[in-house]
Amino acid sequence: MLVLGIESSCDETAAAVVSADGRVVSDVVSSQVALHAPYGGVVPELAARAHMENIVPVLEQALAGVPGGLSAIEGVAVTHGPGLTGALLIGVQAAKAIALSRELPLVGVNHLVGHLLAVFLQRTAEPVPSFPFIALLVSGGHTALYEVRSSSDIEQLGQTRDDAAGEAFDKVAKLLGLGYPGGPRVDKLAATGDRNRVALPRPLARKQQLEFSFSGLKTAVAQYVANAGSALDEPHIADVCAAFQHNVVSVLVDKALSACERRGVRRLVLTGGVAANRGLRERAKQLCAEQGVELFVPPFASCTDNAAMIAYAGAQRLVGGERDDLGLSVFSRSPILGARDDSPLRRYKSSRLPRA
Repeated sequence: MLVLGIESSCDETAAAVVSADGRVVSDVVSSQVALHAPYGGVVPELAARAHMENIVPVLEQALAGVPGGLSAIEGVAVTHGPGLTGALLIGVQAAKAIALSRELPLVGVNHLVGHLLAVFLQRTAEPVPSFPFIALLVSGGHTALYEVRSSSDIEQLGQTRDDAAGEAFDKVAKLLGLGYPGGPRVDKLAATGDRNRVALPRPLARKQQLEFSFSGLKTAVAQYVANAGSALDEPHIADVCAAFQHNVVSVLVDKALSACERRGVRRLVLTGGVAANRGLRERAKQLCAEQGVELFVPPFASCTDNAAMIAYAGAQRLVGGERDDLGLSVFSRSPILGARDDSPLRRYKSSRLPRA
């Protein structure tokens, strides 16, 4: 089965064709980074307008890489949340139009589930995990821990109380005058800095508590920058980046491994855009090796927002006999938690891990 996936939840317009076993046939992403860079973050109205301009060319490019083009497609999968409402509507309307005109089955995909299953995409010869596994999803909009027992049985164990880790990276980069997107710039400078020269707090550091908080750490960096004033030269900025990144990464990995221990699961998956962070990958690799936990990190193209993960997650729904109708709606916020009968996430089993 070949499934066409469409992703437009934030600032990437993406389309991909993926088989039910994870083989990526085509994968096209049109980024809006240059559009939003002058504003230091994503502007929802501009994002929606750019999606309108990009959606047809991106779809045409993705289908051009498929033998038989649109006639070879057997199903359509689209991100319908969480994300920016205006942006999501562009992708969902395009998916509905294709499904209706070609009489194809349509399925909505939760963006977070797409990230959690992205590790199964066959882009390289990298090994994939078996179920169950613990997943640490870290991106600009989401930071959470999950136990993934199957493609449809996912339990959230904890999430951030405020800023997502990627959001904190971008805000700290802005405080330091590093531009947008800030995460890669902080990562690069952190490799040259000395984290021991700058004292910053480790937020919610207790391993027993599988929740995160990065707002206080961001505020501590803001206060440090304000106090440093003109003394904040480039080497000093590198030290701040090193201290900030070390504290974020340490908390993320420590809690992920704590979740592995508490759930008796010896497989850990890193996913989301921040999974491309070198500091995070290195610490996770080191501590997983020490504690006998298998680590799986998707290739960079699978970590950032893409339509291939949406197509794969949608294919699993289609293979399981699930379908959505043309009344499919979008939602801006809805974590994978205990769901009401009318929730967009009613198909995912979930509950919170009791607090220690």
